Amino acid sequence: MASGTTLNGKVAIVTGAASGIGRAIAHAFADEGAKVVVTDVEEEAGELVAKEIADRGGEAIFRYCDVGERLDVRNLVCAAGEAFEKIDILVNNAGIVAGGDFLTLEEEAFDRVIRTNLKGHFLVGQAVAQRMVAQIDEGHAPGTIINMSSINAVVAIPTQVAYAASKGGVKQLTEAMALALAPYGIRVNAIGPGTIQTPMAGNVNDNPGANKMLMSRTPLGRIGQPEEIASVAVFLASGAASYMTGQTVYVDGGRLSLNYLAQPPVKPKSGDRKE
Repeated sequence: MASGTTLNGKVAIVTGAASGIGRAIAHAFADEGAKVVVTDVEEEAGELVAKEIADRGGEAIFRYCDVGERLDVRNLVCAAGEAFEKIDILVNNAGIVAGGDFLTLEEEAFDRVIRTNLKGHFLVGQAVAQRMVAQIDEGHAPGTIINMSSINAVVAIPTQVAYAASKGGVKQLTEAMALALAPYGIRVNAIGPGTIQTPMAGNVNDNPGANKMLMSRTPLGRIGQPEEIASVAVFLASGAASYMTGQTVYVDGGRLSLNYLAQPPVKPKSGDRKE
């Protein structure tokens, strides 16, 4: 059952919402009173997310959308308008990875990542922004757009060339969108997650080597959860962030501030614990 009112009466589109961070954001928005358009290329999983929201007392629909396909994007925006009459919030979350060494990475793999992670943000962002501008003329309040960037917009991984390039592009796209849409009062911000426990990240907790490596670069000493990204998305979509635009909020457990290997977090002794 939706329990919050932060986004009461708002209509939100969340791309890549069938799992992971997108799913958590869709649920968090619904819990705060928003009507949610769940969209993904994974139809069965996406339909399930919409049903989960409805079963908890929220309101949601699922629509298939390949964010790199202009016709799909146009149909998505039309479907959202037909179902809920307006669009107040967009979360551009859909994203993929394609690992490989720079010297051998296939052009097709690079293009596929850029198409989804960067071009998709542009296509959906542009189509939704056009709708938001038209809504202002109809008397609606300006909307807000949240792009999903990454700490890899700042720090690179040599085996994730396309992903790093796409997320660096998202950071700059966010700033350009924010400047272009500021005259209309439409805010555009981004979230840059660190390592978050999602299907894309895999189950690193079960791999001692991978887990040790991740902890060595994460001062808070743990992997983030999708719900922790969702809470930031709720803030950015709400009136509490009304003076924020063009910013990327990095939610990374302290990684970007690190210039040495982190020590394991100090665990309190049993006698030091306070109840």
